[in-house]
Amino acid sequence: MGKQLVINDVTLRDGMHAISHQYSKVQIAELTRLLDDSGVDIIEATHGDGLGGSSIQYGFSKETEDDIIRTAVENAKNAKVGVLLLPGVGTIEHLENAHQLGAQVVRVATHCTEADVSEQHIKAGVRLGLDTVGFLMMSHRTSPENLLEEAKKMESYGAQTIYVVDSAGALTMDDVRSRVSLFKQHLSTKIGFHAHNNLSLGVANSIVAIQEGVDRIDASLAGMGAGAGNAALEQLVAVMNRMGISHNVDLYKVMDAAENVMKPMMVRPVQIDRLSLMLGYTGVYSSFLLFAERAGKEYGVDARDILVKIAEMNAVGGQEDWIIGVAQDLAKEKQIKRGIEI
Repeated sequence: MGKQLVINDVTLRDGMHAISHQYSKVQIAELTRLLDDSGVDIIEATHGDGLGGSSIQYGFSKETEDDIIRTAVENAKNAKVGVLLLPGVGTIEHLENAHQLGAQVVRVATHCTEADVSEQHIKAGVRLGLDTVGFLMMSHRTSPENLLEEAKKMESYGAQTIYVVDSAGALTMDDVRSRVSLFKQHLSTKIGFHAHNNLSLGVANSIVAIQEGVDRIDASLAGMGAGAGNAALEQLVAVMNRMGISHNVDLYKVMDAAENVMKPMMVRPVQIDRLSLMLGYTGVYSSFLLFAERAGKEYGVDARDILVKIAEMNAVGGQEDWIIGVAQDLAKEKQIKRGIEI
């Protein structure tokens, strides 16, 4: 609790999901300057789905990948700029390009049971001299013991930090404690935690992770992120200040940035509503929210039913296209039921 906690801000990466990846260069520059001035240590800046994510599958970003990274690098005077890479979406060539543009941190993200696909990408990050992080998404989908075994793979590839990632906002405080404590006991790397707020536990889970010894915590201005958002930076900082947890962030500056700049940019309020709550309840990937909401409206079905079916199918990030098929099936069932009733 006495060590200096590293704050990794994800407003410009996870926050992309909440606006369908439509940040402009002007907005990226402004947010980077505000975050940098507030004292955050790392500012992550890519498409919501990482390097190479701007596509018909995940949605095209307003700005090019190069412009997103370059704009963040040019406006970050103190903080490191980081990028996310999902093997199969992003490539080593994407990573080398990001490095050339000035990125200093890479987080290589895999599903919680598929760490083996990260080997060449983690090794590439280390070779490039980047602060290289293993990022185990959807960590609620496997046991703490199995998650540790996957983390050990990332450790063996050279990752310097490994994250427990609550992509669906489905972990409870005990779930976080059991995973982080095992990492702390058995890994020689640094440890991080990434929260989502779908069950209203984003800040609470982050604090539990800090109490269990993590070195890095993710947060975003006003919680800007997929689903009900991430742990809100200004809320987390306020709690950490009350608890005497050491960090570099200025509370007033992030409060003002969240209230005056971030919230007016939100197209859909980042909040716990029935649909984002359903993500946490069913354990569905947070970035599925807007896809399910749109499909529900298009096919005249309850988006919550879509998420229940998607959860039953054990869908993971990258399978957003399943949502349309599920919505179509639910619409057909609805028509058949109406026909029987008539």
